[in-house]
Amino acid sequence: MLRLPGHVQRAIKYKWTDVSISELYCYIGLLFYMAMVKLSTIRDYWRQDNLFSVPFPATVMSRDRYRTISWNLHMSHPDADQDNDRKRGTAEHDRLFRVRPLMDTIRHACKAIYHPRKNLAVNKRMVACKANAGMTRYMKAKPTRLGFKLFALTDSSNGYTVDFAVYTGKNKFPTGHGLSYDAVTSLLDRRVLGSGYHVYMDDFYTSPKLLTDLFALKFGACGTYRDNRKDCPRNAANSLSKKSVRGSIRWIRDKHLVFVKWMDTREVSVCSTIHAAYTGDNVQRRAKTQNGWRTKSFPRPAPVTAYNQHIRGADLSDQLLQYYSTQHKTMKWYRKLFLHFLDIAATNAFIVHKELYGTMSHKVFMEELVAELCGV
Repeated sequence: MLRLPGHVQRAIKYKWTDVSISELYCYIGLLFYMAMVKLSTIRDYWRQDNLFSVPFPATVMSRDRYRTISWNLHMSHPDADQDNDRKRGTAEHDRLFRVRPLMDTIRHACKAIYHPRKNLAVNKRMVACKANAGMTRYMKAKPTRLGFKLFALTDSSNGYTVDFAVYTGKNKFPTGHGLSYDAVTSLLDRRVLGSGYHVYMDDFYTSPKLLTDLFALKFGACGTYRDNRKDCPRNAANSLSKKSVRGSIRWIRDKHLVFVKWMDTREVSVCSTIHAAYTGDNVQRRAKTQNGWRTKSFPRPAPVTAYNQHIRGADLSDQLLQYYSTQHKTMKWYRKLFLHFLDIAATNAFIVHKELYGTMSHKVFMEELVAELCGV
């Protein structure tokens, strides 16, 4: 007997019928339900013979219907996908074509429904994916080391994702100043944001050129920097030595830029167009004295204080996205990004709801969202 390939068998088993809008809402609602109620496999959500079985998914749709929709889920027309694939290797080929319609819709909504507060943070974000899509990256320092790399702009006060961009590995650099420069400038849409914002970033992005150009656009900026970055000062007046005591500060000003070095447990280098070098701030640290360990007060530069406070918005954004993430194992790379876009939409919706009403917890919000999407 001939055995059909696995994907053909599945295509025959999961016979297609058109999906209504309400049914698609139910499907998305189940994805969020699975994000809250974690089971080992998708099959377990419909098992009836298990001590730990859950009844809700079967009341929304059958397992086969759920798999049928999953199997056929696309964000672009298959014929258009084929046309784009034929352009592979040319400048006209779009590596994100399969997700771009939804991605652009989510990005537009992120910028349209909420106007962020003054302080913004830029960070790198990883979406786990092992598929051979040609766009996955390895980042040793991230909890998720292998997957898609995204650049995200977030509101430092609440973690709201203002905008984001997926790095394909083939990004063009229209300004000629490299990836780190363009990653920031492409996220700061002046048509939507206007000006007057303060942007915080880590040493991957910070350069004198970037901060100077942002200042000209009426954006203040502050970030840690690498000593070997082009145009960063390297003279002795702005240097610390291995013998520098904790709390030591050195700074040098170049027009609108102030470069500050501060000795904590290690040397910290920060550049800013917003702050004075030192305004009297102090920080409490445990230090060893002749009488044992004591809490002592050490001077801390104003840019370091502000950076530590506002860069946390990027970490908060990542934490909120992970609490009820829809991510699960899938063979399709574009489905991984589809699920991340859903996570962004749901997390941003919760943040906006909290800003307006401030009483509902994240868990209760997700429960209400699932109930509304599934029509229960």
